[in-house]
Amino acid sequence: MTESTIDYAAVYRAYPSAVALLTPELRYVEANAAYLKVAGRQWEDLLGRHFWEVFPDNPEDEQASGTRNLRHSLERVAASGERDPMAIQRYDVESAEKPGEFTERYWSIVNAPVPDEDGRVRLILHRVEEVTELVKARGEPLAPEAEDRARRLESDLLTRAGELQSANERLREAHARERQVGLSLQRSMLPEPDLRVPRDAAVRYRPASATMNVCGDWYDIIDLDGDRITLAVGDVVGHGLEAAGVMGQLRSALSAVARVSESPKQALSILDLYARSVPGAQTATVVKLFVDWEAHVLVYSSAGHLPPALARGTGRVDFLDEATSPPLAVLPTHAEPAEASVPFASGDVLVLYTDGLIERRDEDIDQGLARLATSLERHRTKPAEALADSLLVELLPPQGTEDDTALVILRL
Repeated sequence: MTESTIDYAAVYRAYPSAVALLTPELRYVEANAAYLKVAGRQWEDLLGRHFWEVFPDNPEDEQASGTRNLRHSLERVAASGERDPMAIQRYDVESAEKPGEFTERYWSIVNAPVPDEDGRVRLILHRVEEVTELVKARGEPLAPEAEDRARRLESDLLTRAGELQSANERLREAHARERQVGLSLQRSMLPEPDLRVPRDAAVRYRPASATMNVCGDWYDIIDLDGDRITLAVGDVVGHGLEAAGVMGQLRSALSAVARVSESPKQALSILDLYARSVPGAQTATVVKLFVDWEAHVLVYSSAGHLPPALARGTGRVDFLDEATSPPLAVLPTHAEPAEASVPFASGDVLVLYTDGLIERRDEDIDQGLARLATSLERHRTKPAEALADSLLVELLPPQGTEDDTALVILRL
């Protein structure tokens, strides 16, 4: 018998394992007899429907995740064109005769692409093997027929485990590469302060502890002329290379705008207009300050960012929160941001930061601000570099944070 004479449709129908075919949009186009039997459905129940319509999760089980996990696996196959073996899944099946009644079931699943002549995913082969009996037995003696089936499944699952381990290793390596690229990109766009006159200043950037949590935090310090300096700290929502790329665009734009703006309000107004044309820039936060050395005045404007801290020579810590507008590009139409000014004395310390420094899960923001104020009161007399290190040691938990931390310190 030659390959051309093989009836592959008949082979598919006779295949002893349960197999279905879905489109890249995850609709059923075919299912063999073994699949219909194990699923307890007729072919008419499946044709043209999404799998989650035919097999919804048990609504009475709040922890049910089978539908979500299967959908993610099928979407990965459709997007990547690569085989995706899944871990054992609990996926309760609704009775066809008694709607609303679910039976606890466990499944071993492999999803694989069926490419066309151009290599694009034309169909997704969805193979399932029910392992409910094996999962529930767990060490109890099995009937001879079930024992033989268990050995076959065990061999299949061992092979699957090896594939999963290899896939996880590749995923970890890819994540590590993306994190390194993101950190390199972020650090290349966060240089040392551009100061013509030596100042007692310090900047710090600490990445988030989680592998993929390269974020969009940034800072900037620029000497405008002999009497004025401008500072900024910002935070782009999201993680990864996309957030780092948006951060670079916003930072560069604000750095250029600040050099020709008359005030922080004007600089943030222009940045808000720019952010509306940058995908991913919406809801980013930023605070901008101008320091007038001759007049001893700080002028500031904030687009939804945490308030800068001003540690006075007397020991009091003031948070500059009187000029806060919504984050960038949040309002339906552009509006002028708020602006305020505050006097300062020689020796006062200005601190700008992002949320990684003070925010903690399940904790009120005021607690984080209080920690910052206490730490500033304790260490405010230190030089800027030493003060930055002290704040990071005291305020960042040893295990790291879920968000990046950007920190700017300037002794006035």
